Amino acid sequence: VLASFRGTVQHGLPLEIGDTVLFILSPQGIFPCTYVHLKNAHIKNKGQFETVIPTEDSVITEMTSTLRDWGAMWKRLYVKNEGDLFHRLWHVMNEILDLRRQVLVGHLTNDRMKDVKQHITARLDWGNELDWCFTHHLFVHMKSLMSSNLGEELEVFFHIYDGRENRPLSERFFVRLNKNGVPKSPEKTERQCTLFVDLGSSDLRKDVYIVVHIMRIGRMGAGEKKNLCSTQYRRPFGCAVVSIADLLTADSKDDHLLKVYACTTESEWYQIHENIIRKVNSRYNLSGSNTGLAVSLQLLHGDIEQLRREYMVLFTRGVSITKKLGFSDIIMPGEMRNDLYVTLEKGEFEKGGKSVARNVEITVYVLDIEGQVMKSYVAAGSGEPGGDEYHSFVLYHNNSPRWAEQIKLPIPVDMFRGAHVRFEFRHCSTKDKGEKKLFGYSFVHLMQEDGRTLPDGTHELIIHKCEENANLQDSSRYLKLPFSKANLPGNNQAVKGTKESFWITSFLCSTKLTQNGDMLDLLKWRAHPERINDSLSKLKEIDGSEIVKFLQDTLDTLFGILDESSQRYGLKVFDCLVHIINLLQDSKFQHFKPVMDTYIESHFAGALSYRDLIKVLKWYVDRIIDAEHQDHIQQVLKATEYIFKYIIQSRRLFALATGGQSEEEFRCCVHELFMSIRFFLSQENKITSPVTQTQAVFLRTFPAVYGELLKIFTVREVAGFVRETLGSLPATAHAECPLEAVKLHCIAETVESQLYTNPESRCILLPVVLRLLQAHMQEQRDLVMCVRILTSMLSLIRKEDSEPVVSEEVDLIVDSLLVVLMRTILEITNRPQPAGTNMRLQFQDITGEFVACLLALLRQMSDKHYQQLLQAFTSKDDLRDFLLQIFTVFRILIRPEMFPKDWTVMRLVTNNVIITTVLYLSDALRKNFLNEKFDYKVWDSYFYLSVIFINQPCLQLESFSPSKRKRVLEKYGDMRVMMGCEIFSMWQNLGEHKLNFIPAMIGPFLEVTLVPQPDLRNVMIPIFHDMMDWEQRRSGNFKQVEAKLIDKLDSLMSEGKGDETYRELFNSIIPLFGPYPSLLKKIERETWRESGISLIATVTRLMERLLDYRDCMKLGEVDGKKIGCTVSLLNFYKTELNKEEMYIRYIHKLYELHLKAQNYTEASYTLLLYDELLEWSERPLREFLNYPMQSEWQRKEYLHLTIVQNFDRGKCWENGIILCRELADQYESYYDYRNLSKMRMMEASLYDKIMDQQRLEPEFFRVGFYGKKFPFFLRNKEFVCRGHDYERLEAFQQRMLNEFPHAIAMQHVNQPDQTIYQAEAQYLQIYAVSPIPESQDVLQRDGVPDNIKSFYKVNHIWRFRYDRPFHKGTKDKENEFKSLWVERTTLTLVQSLPGISRWFEVEKRELVEVSPLENAIEVIENKNLQLRTLIAQCQSRQMQNINPLTMCLNGVIDAAVNGGLARYQEAFFVKDYVVNHPEDGEKIGRLRELMFEQAHILEYGLAVHEKFVPQDMRPLHKKLVDQFHVMKSSLGIQEFPAYVRASPVHFTNGSPRSSCRNSVPNIISPDGARVVARRSPLTYPAVNRYSSSSLSSQASNEVSNITGQSESSDEVFNMQPSPSTSSLSSNHSASPNVTSSAPSSARGSPQLQDKHKHSRENSCLSSRERPVSAIYPNPLDPAQVNTHEQINTQTMIDACLSICLYTNIVRATFSSRSLDSVKEVNNTQFSDTVGKLLCPPVPPSSLPPFTPSPTECQSAGLVSNSPVLSGSYSSGISSMSRCSVSEASGTEATTGDHPAHQGPTMPNSVSSGSDELIRRENKTPPPYSVYERSNPRRPVPLPHSLSIPPSLDPPALPPKPHQLRTSSMKLVPASDPRRADGVPHVPRPRPLPRKVSQL
Repeated sequence: VLASFRGTVQHGLPLEIGDTVLFILSPQGIFPCTYVHLKNAHIKNKGQFETVIPTEDSVITEMTSTLRDWGAMWKRLYVKNEGDLFHRLWHVMNEILDLRRQVLVGHLTNDRMKDVKQHITARLDWGNELDWCFTHHLFVHMKSLMSSNLGEELEVFFHIYDGRENRPLSERFFVRLNKNGVPKSPEKTERQCTLFVDLGSSDLRKDVYIVVHIMRIGRMGAGEKKNLCSTQYRRPFGCAVVSIADLLTADSKDDHLLKVYACTTESEWYQIHENIIRKVNSRYNLSGSNTGLAVSLQLLHGDIEQLRREYMVLFTRGVSITKKLGFSDIIMPGEMRNDLYVTLEKGEFEKGGKSVARNVEITVYVLDIEGQVMKSYVAAGSGEPGGDEYHSFVLYHNNSPRWAEQIKLPIPVDMFRGAHVRFEFRHCSTKDKGEKKLFGYSFVHLMQEDGRTLPDGTHELIIHKCEENANLQDSSRYLKLPFSKANLPGNNQAVKGTKESFWITSFLCSTKLTQNGDMLDLLKWRAHPERINDSLSKLKEIDGSEIVKFLQDTLDTLFGILDESSQRYGLKVFDCLVHIINLLQDSKFQHFKPVMDTYIESHFAGALSYRDLIKVLKWYVDRIIDAEHQDHIQQVLKATEYIFKYIIQSRRLFALATGGQSEEEFRCCVHELFMSIRFFLSQENKITSPVTQTQAVFLRTFPAVYGELLKIFTVREVAGFVRETLGSLPATAHAECPLEAVKLHCIAETVESQLYTNPESRCILLPVVLRLLQAHMQEQRDLVMCVRILTSMLSLIRKEDSEPVVSEEVDLIVDSLLVVLMRTILEITNRPQPAGTNMRLQFQDITGEFVACLLALLRQMSDKHYQQLLQAFTSKDDLRDFLLQIFTVFRILIRPEMFPKDWTVMRLVTNNVIITTVLYLSDALRKNFLNEKFDYKVWDSYFYLSVIFINQPCLQLESFSPSKRKRVLEKYGDMRVMMGCEIFSMWQNLGEHKLNFIPAMIGPFLEVTLVPQPDLRNVMIPIFHDMMDWEQRRSGNFKQVEAKLIDKLDSLMSEGKGDETYRELFNSIIPLFGPYPSLLKKIERETWRESGISLIATVTRLMERLLDYRDCMKLGEVDGKKIGCTVSLLNFYKTELNKEEMYIRYIHKLYELHLKAQNYTEASYTLLLYDELLEWSERPLREFLNYPMQSEWQRKEYLHLTIVQNFDRGKCWENGIILCRELADQYESYYDYRNLSKMRMMEASLYDKIMDQQRLEPEFFRVGFYGKKFPFFLRNKEFVCRGHDYERLEAFQQRMLNEFPHAIAMQHVNQPDQTIYQAEAQYLQIYAVSPIPESQDVLQRDGVPDNIKSFYKVNHIWRFRYDRPFHKGTKDKENEFKSLWVERTTLTLVQSLPGISRWFEVEKRELVEVSPLENAIEVIENKNLQLRTLIAQCQSRQMQNINPLTMCLNGVIDAAVNGGLARYQEAFFVKDYVVNHPEDGEKIGRLRELMFEQAHILEYGLAVHEKFVPQDMRPLHKKLVDQFHVMKSSLGIQEFPAYVRASPVHFTNGSPRSSCRNSVPNIISPDGARVVARRSPLTYPAVNRYSSSSLSSQASNEVSNITGQSESSDEVFNMQPSPSTSSLSSNHSASPNVTSSAPSSARGSPQLQDKHKHSRENSCLSSRERPVSAIYPNPLDPAQVNTHEQINTQTMIDACLSICLYTNIVRATFSSRSLDSVKEVNNTQFSDTVGKLLCPPVPPSSLPPFTPSPTECQSAGLVSNSPVLSGSYSSGISSMSRCSVSEASGTEATTGDHPAHQGPTMPNSVSSGSDELIRRENKTPPPYSVYERSNPRRPVPLPHSLSIPPSLDPPALPPKPHQLRTSSMKLVPASDPRRADGVPHVPRPRPLPRKVSQL
């Protein structure tokens, strides 16, 4: 139950918090469901007495119960003012609560859980060991005894045993078990359950045990036959022991199974438990392997009444109480107990004429004064009712038995006198009859003749022998005999010398009977008057428990003696009274104080005693100064409270009896007494003086007297006594004097007393209280007590009380304490926190209390008080100090940590007090500290306070719920706006002094404007105009304002402040506060409006980026968005704001983001930005970010090493090599050969990794972000992104949609219109693009391994390309190739990829169109090149099987047969097309040449195929040969022309080093002759990167359909291309180590006229490489501009048939494609169809790949045995519709290095020398040449350390170190492929790195 419920509704069930409710059925309408918390539980003992036990960890249960107990104890400690223990316990309780929370949550590992539980146990032990003076109880429930050898009834005895002192702590609990080992009376729970009560905290130790003794009732021997003897004996069975400490850790609510042990030797039975505890294994063993005692044990805490309430079920169903031996730690008044415990220890017996020892049994009887047996007063233990007699157990054949059996004799007090106990001894025979024969007896009297009871201790009793049939019923016969050997007279030696004895131990626990004779003498003083003196003297020696038992009788005795013999015994009676009063101060007897109070009020009758008490007390006080020993006097003064109680009560009784006589005499006596007290208090003594300690003792007890004095004297009289007494204390005392603390404690007690609550007495007492309090606070002493006093004083002042009295009190307190109170708060908040937990808690407490006191005092102050306060300052300096102090205190008060987080009301009250006070003080500020008296420090403190006041989280009402916000506004208003208006007002008053706060207050005021409160913003924003205006007047500009504004804006917005509305407000024209127009309007009126408007624009743009950055950095945002936003902000700081430090900070933020995302390459490029700013110098740099103070050289070295490490992790080893070389040069210049060696080894390892490790080539994707819902840095922009490893288009699309979950994917590649741009939504347009590499030399060079080339294909890429097929004009349904055009788009980025981000914005788009005829040429060129490559690989046996060649031949021949090539003939070879397109004559001829060339290649390929085809593929080969003949017929080829037949088809063998350079080409037969490597005009081998999509798939399918694979081609062409849809994309991806090929065509220069468009293609080719089209002149040559116009179309067609280019066969690698996405290879005669020049020929290398649509999936390496390749080569023109996209091949290189050829070159003229020349001219540039671009678009800072100068003769890879560092700038030649115009331009200067002045 979580909350109490009265159950007032119908059928309501009343609930108390903490109750347990069991739901049997789901209850409805009986109590609120929110009042309970549901927990799983199991039920024990179902039925009437069932117990509901939660199914939770036992440690949790123990903690819960302990915390509940401690909660009650904690409150008591507070009431008792035990401050230290109170705070200690509070801390431990909080700690246990936190640990309990951890255990409940269940997230801990097993090891951690074990540690936590051990820690909890230690904490519980700590609490249990504290001297609480609280009681504990042990609940025991006997369940059963499990054993295999039962069969007899059992008796089980439990008791608690102290293993340290070897004595029992409790009486015994007795349970009878039947023959089955279960309780005999299961229905009587009190006979099986008990509560061991009144255990002290000291009893819960590890060496305190629960001991269980088990007796069997049966035959003498356990194995005897039944017929031997019928007599039953009590015989030892077993013993079990468990430590109480185990109950603190184990599950105390579940059953415990205790092991039962038996004695090895029966005579050791009396100490078996001790042997088990000490683990003396030789003396005991297990009673049986399966013998165990099942019991339930549980520790309970609190007093017995509390247990009755909390465990009501336990007490209602019945439980016996097992008491402690002796009294509990706390003796309660009224407690009645009279128990005598007798322990049968041992006996010594003679054999009695027998050959063997006896079997002795003792029978115990209790007899009264009449000699009659007392019924039911002999108890074996609790649990079973008492009996008339008790039989001990029997030890077999033992004449010296030791029993150690305890019995209890609960004899009433009135029956004690004359009673005695008799012990009868019998021998138990084991013969047939089994008789018990009496042979002796002993007895003992319970009370002596003088009334004292039997003394506690061991008694040796005499064994009186008797006959077997002796009659002992007549007790008078033996009572006259001696009973104890200790009491025998000296002449009775015969009895003393006997060997037979019996020992018992007795212990009396009685609240009415005493064993103390002195106590009896005092109580019977009238019987023995001569003993009074001795009795009074011996009272102090009597045990306190004896005194409190007879407290009322003792007090009556003392006052009776005083009344009768005051002169003679007055002093001794007074001393005895003092002794008893001080005895009750002891914690053990403190509960008897109410007994004494009751005695004083109701039973005290000493009406004359007051005179003697006053007289003796004054006598003692007068002797204080001169007394040598102060101990006794101090004891007297400790009892002052109760002495005054007796004095006042005695006087009241006297007045009542006499009608008020002797009143004046009494008053005079009291006045004289106080005069004596004041005199002794006024003495100044040394710190260690006993008098000082006596003064302290009196002050501790003095406040308790006030209440008693008020019973007789008036309030003013008592207040006068107190004022004069406290005023008499010495004014000056040492700080370390203990009297000072006591003095303050006395003041505290005075202020908290009933006396001080009266306004009349307050006026009298307040001055003396304030004087003492002020002195202590000024010296910062005893602050805890000071704040306690102050709190009590202020809590009594209420405004609703009578105004003059309150006003006067407030005046006094303000005058005395306000300043010192503020100083105290400053002191304690600026102190370092103490290490100790207790002290830390204490400091936190007093800080809060002092703050509360200050707030309470300020709330009480009115206008008059403030005026008086300010007028009281005599000088400006004092006022200044006061204002600074109070402003500082207010700043402390509004710290977030000042109050707990949820104390909203307290914070609001505090703020209300602060703003009220500030409004009063601002007038003083204006009047006293303006104009010539201006004080900057005070004004600055004022503004600073105002700013942090407004920015408090607790005042941000926007974060409150509507109802809470409404309540706050109703009560307090919006205090932020009030303070904002005050700031504005004070600012306007400053005048020219405003300059003192520029630029210091820009940041704080900006922070205020960021608070989302419109009124506040409108008030504050005009201040910025004011600042700009004043700064403009002073400096002529406001650069300071701008710089500060920007710096602060970054830090504030990164903290989460500001919003979109704020950004608009800065730039808006909304009117602001009062008469002020908007900020922009105000600026527009100024002479400096241009710079002002510029500043506003800059700040607005910065806010856009900062808001984006903050949104992206929120938890849960994806890394890509964070990185992009950080890059945008970083560039803004660098390019627009030139904020170097902010730039560097964001560099490192970006670096951390990259590392987190594992973008190691991008992380390296990012850190390189900072590295560029540093130089190799020894200039010292300050500590910055995570960098220590170091030289610039050291920091740059560290950066270099870090960057190299990240380049290594990102597999960008080429870049790392450059940095290694630069570092190596530095080490070499310093002769640091050790590091130089390491650096060279690192460089070598990077080279090894380039050659040995595999690198994946990433995909590139173009992403467009459209719509206003995107962040500013993305909005309506397009980017190219570098994908992750293995990431294809589908995965990238999904990732982007996950990053922008609200975005809509656009399903087309067209540029969006303005409606999309302006939409309030997010649109994503994604498709794949192909990179255009810049490093042509490496890619075109022969013999460079693919591992090296792969780096240059995808690194340092600026430009990307994609194609889109479309139909122009009327679409011919019969032959769609007539109108199938391709739109080719080239994207140029602002920075190359990879870089500091994985994506960069597109800076420029270029669009060209490729005609249908050009597209057809590219398709057939690529297919021919693929066929050549496969044939060459087959011939050189590079193929493991022939399947790829088979499929390719089948695809081309089958498609051609079905009409594939015929479509081209129909489209472009008809007369209409030739007549209508005369400019395409050369291209038509080229197409025809390629078709014949394809046929010739097919014929040769079939010959090669026939040689290698396996037997099972022969039928297919035959089919291919037949179809080939059909194809030739369809092309109209009956027989190849002579020049074609004579022209051999040459193939490269793959390696340039093994090529034959014979100038005469050899004809290659299918049988396999030598392969001659010929120089190919194909100059560009780069890999084309692309991914498949529906667009490419449609295009491919379209072609396949056209070539006969499908009947309906219209459907395909009518489909909308959708690059963002990946449903039709290819399933095959590239192998990273296979290089794809691409065509070398590159489209550009669309400005050229159509008739010139293609005439430049072959201008750089030799005549042997040029087709007929070479007769067209170079269009750049003016002399030959119109040559091509003179040649008619027919001539071109004939020329096409007259020249064979089949000699130009080069090596190519191939890649696998799906059926519709085969990668074709392109020849270069027509590679540039849009007007760009070709590069000069270079040595052959990997052939360029054909690039399909921009979204087609990349594939690489055609795997010969792949099952998906069936039909991959469906047609020679199967991919006509796909447009050939090449990389930055020779088609885009200008002719700067090689002038156009002047004439044709003979085919055989290319010699070895020319090869070398070409190789030299095309050497690879250094890896980092891409760092420098010649593009003049915009300056981009380059890494100084990595910029590589050009060389006229570039070195071979890798370049030498000295060649890398010849210049800091790189000149880009006019032939640079990026220059479309070929005109050399001035190289762009590299900006020098800006130096970081101190970073």
